[in-house]
Amino acid sequence: MTNKRIQLKGITWDHSRGFTSIVATSQRFHELNPTIEISWEKRSLQAFADEPIGELAKRYDLLIIDHPWTGFAARTGVIIPLNSYLSDAYLQDLADNSVGKSHESYSINKQQWALAIDAATPVGASRPDLLDQLPETWDDLIQLAKEGKVAIPGIPQDTLMSFYMICSTLGESVCATKEYVISEEIGLKALEMLRDLGQYIDADCYNMNPIKVYEAMSSGDKYSYSPFAYGYCNYSKKGYARKLLKFHDMVSIHGKKLITTLGGTGLAISNDCKEKEAAAKFMEYTASPEVQSTLFFDNGGQPGHRKSWENTTTNFNSLDFFKDTLPALDRSFLRPRYHGHMYFQDNSGEPIRQYMMKGGDAKEVLKTLNKLYIESLKKE
Repeated sequence: MTNKRIQLKGITWDHSRGFTSIVATSQRFHELNPTIEISWEKRSLQAFADEPIGELAKRYDLLIIDHPWTGFAARTGVIIPLNSYLSDAYLQDLADNSVGKSHESYSINKQQWALAIDAATPVGASRPDLLDQLPETWDDLIQLAKEGKVAIPGIPQDTLMSFYMICSTLGESVCATKEYVISEEIGLKALEMLRDLGQYIDADCYNMNPIKVYEAMSSGDKYSYSPFAYGYCNYSKKGYARKLLKFHDMVSIHGKKLITTLGGTGLAISNDCKEKEAAAKFMEYTASPEVQSTLFFDNGGQPGHRKSWENTTTNFNSLDFFKDTLPALDRSFLRPRYHGHMYFQDNSGEPIRQYMMKGGDAKEVLKTLNKLYIESLKKE
């Protein structure tokens, strides 16, 4: 590394979990490496899920990405494989200490395209001061929803993730064949179960993402339970919200706990970055277990390193968020990452959302999903 001044520019998402955590690690990295300075911009959570990383990679050196983009990235080369910049031993340590399939989610064609600095999946959340007993089964959940106490994230992106969840829990993965997105038996059963719950969900929830669910739960007293929204340890940390939330593992269907759809974020380097070695050095620092468990977590981050999830201090400071939800992460479903899947993901949530709200013909909804899936395969 020379003494020339290096300026890197990154893009992340607009929440303490995504912004203040990476800004804090960047500042400390700069203090340790005075010639390297990293600035960050942020975008909305929806833009994070939707905006093509190909366009972002033209403007930024470092990108926080959603793992379903990995297939697109590997096909187009808009971000770089990290194997030439990070040691095999370091990458193996991250693989050995992955939270669920978080590390694998950014690996395609035996190359690592991003580092899982953040791990998440939908989990249960409650207001302990408002809820005496947690639901244990899907039927328990329906009964609680009938009382108006249940909030779910109901925007299209999240209803699609919920559909994946039910299908996985019923024993079948989506997009496992090129003929249909899911078998008719499992697909119809999943839709009917979501509708059974959806009819008792407040209309406001259908405009909520997980952040809005947790803001509503922590700032008001209307909702006491959320059965499956992407977990945010922030809402279990003192000083962050009016009322703290307690996070849990999931309810069960036929004795089997829900298998939710893996989320989290990865840190990647643009192929257009002029200072790839400096960027890789920052990645190595940020994804290390020491930084993940301290600086990253202390400034709003939700670590991606398993040692951080098993760390006594991070758990003590988050009402055991990590210890109590780790089983859900470890069994979570790794959603498809083929090149055309983002087309399916962008368009398939709304039909499910409408069915959850209003009912209708489940076979027609499934027919629409199959049509979108076949179209997405043609984009390979």
